Parts: sequence; C-alpha cells; structure tokens
Amino acid sequence: MAALTRQDLNFGQVAADILCEFLEVAIHLILYVREIYPSGIFQKRKKYNVPVQMSCHPELNQYIQDTLHCVKPLIEKNEAEKVVVVIMDKEHHPVERFVFEISQPPLLSISSETLLSHVEQLLRAMILKISVCDAVLDNNPSGCTFTVLVHTREAATRNMEKVQVIKDFPWIVADEQEVHMEEAKLIPLKTMTSDILKMQLYVEERTQKT
Repeated sequence: MAALTRQDLNFGQVAADILCEFLEVAIHLILYVREIYPSGIFQKRKKYNVPVQMSCHPELNQYIQDTLHCVKPLIEKNEAEKVVVVIMDKEHHPVERFVFEISQPPLLSISSETLLSHVEQLLRAMILKISVCDAVLDNNPSGCTFTVLVHTREAATRNMEKVQVIKDFPWIVADEQEVHMEEAKLIPLKTMTSDILKMQLYVEERTQKT
C-alpha cells in the first residue's frame, strides 16, 4: 500500500484545499438552515454524497469565495486557529457564532488509498450535523446578517497587514462586539479527527435573542 509522507506532499496545502472546500459548503448551509437569506436563492446540490443547499446569489457567493481565498494561506501554514460564522441582529450584535476550531495534527505517514475517503466520511457527518442544527438552536430575530471571522495565531497576526491576497479585500480587525457575546451558551455539534486535519464545530448562542 502506497504511503505519503511530508516529503511527498505539502500537507498544509492539501489540508487547506480540503478545508476551504468544506467551509464554503458549510457556510452556505448555515445561511440556509438559519434562514439568513430567503430559501428561494438556494439550490439543492450534492456534496460528500449528501444533499446540501448552495446560494445562487452572485455577490454573496463572491464574498464567501473571496473570504476563503484569503483564509487559505493561513490554513496552509497552520496559522489559523478558528474560522467563525457570526450571525448578527439588526443592531449588529451577535446572536449566534458557528465556530470551526481547526488544527493540523503531527503527521508521519498516511495511506494514500484511504486518506480522502476517510476525510470525506468525516466531513459528511459534519455537514449532516449542520443540516439539523436548528433542532437545538432557538429561532433568530428577523433581519439578521452575517460575517466571517478568522482567529489567527500570534505570529500570523503580526504579518497580517503585509499579506493581501485579493486586491480591495483587505484584512481588518474585527469589532469587539463581533468577537464576544454576553450570556452565551455553548452547544457542541461535531468533532472530527483525521491524519491530516482536526476540526471541532460548536455554536455559541446568545441566551436572549430578542
């Protein structure tokens, strides 16, 4: 059985490719399940061999793609700790924060024949958990919006201003109210561990949403 080692592949790049593809699907699904946009702008697709909902709105899709394109180099270097989808009310106060904690485990060797199929199974389970997360979350107020935040390790933060992957899509420091939520409860959704990627997904939900 063929084995891949760090010398054979850029594992950071592989992990970043897999994770960014997953995050794109996950963000679309969160926006659909939590009814941030009308259901009419979404179309049913298939990913990881399960049905998902993907937006057809060009500007929304471009924002998500640009964001992940900027996050990708940080994931490749293992400098991103968390990617967070923040859902905010009309006053821009967070009501929910979907937190994807990510890391790359130490890796000596992996089976090339089983790696991707195993990771896909784990991502499928995570997508299925997102699709039914409304069962454990309270309804959000009307008129909610969202943003995507990335929490970086300290070394990466110092270099952020020097890195601009996409012109006119610069890094900015998140507002304090987007980062912290008062009186929040934590709801674990799913954890996955593979040879190339570890991820924990949980929701921070504001106790009083109205």
